[in-house]
Formats: sequence, C-alpha cells, structure tokens
Amino acid sequence: MSAAGDRLQDTARKAALALPDVSHGRPFTPGLDVYKVADKVFLIVTDDPDEQIITVKCEPEHARALERGYASITPGRYLDKRHWISLGPGRSITKQLINDAVEHSYDLVVDGLPQSQRPPRAPGPDTAAG
Repeated sequence: MSAAGDRLQDTARKAALALPDVSHGRPFTPGLDVYKVADKVFLIVTDDPDEQIITVKCEPEHARALERGYASITPGRYLDKRHWISLGPGRSITKQLINDAVEHSYDLVVDGLPQSQRPPRAPGPDTAAG
C-alpha cells in the first residue's frame, strides 16, 4: 500500500464529502467506495491496496489532455472510458489536481440533473451579492 495512494484517496474522499448533498456507499461491490449526488455517481474510490485509484467523470477532450499530460491518469476503470478517467498516485498528482478533478466530476453530474434535483449552491465570488 502506497502512502501516496492513501493521500490520493483520502484527498478525493474529503473533497467529495465537502460538496453539497453527497452520499456514499458500496452499491456495486465491497471494494468500491462510491460517491453520488442525486443518486448519480461522480467518484469511485477503490479499496484494493494494489490499485489505489480514484475514478471521476470528465469531459472527453479534457480527459484526453489529462491522460497525455500525466502518466498516472488513464481512461476510467469500471465505466465509459470516454467520459471517465482514473487517477493513480504519481509525483505530479497534486492535492489541487485531485480536488479539481473531483469537483469537476461533481459539477458535470449536477449540470446534467433537472433543475428540481440540483443541490443548492453556496454563492461563489462571482455570484455573491454586493
């Protein structure tokens, strides 16, 4: 088990749980920790100590760019390889990259939901009243 893999997965879990209306469980198999918003998957974390990866949804063009730029980012495991990527531990995989990947995946899922199912969003710097 890699310390870098533990950090990757812990960072992803914390990022996911910090987002609004996130649930998690193990609906597919005991070895996959699944994070959802409005019952739609946006993050899968493996519990296999030999394969410490996270899998997130990603726009296809952005996914291919990430795969070209990072040796430990590959087409997604378990899901559609065009719309999902897997991140494994690597020297260039930063906490910020992990947080961005999880948040981007969450946003893609939320943006695809009907308005009535979208969680309320905290106002960001661009939307704050003032």
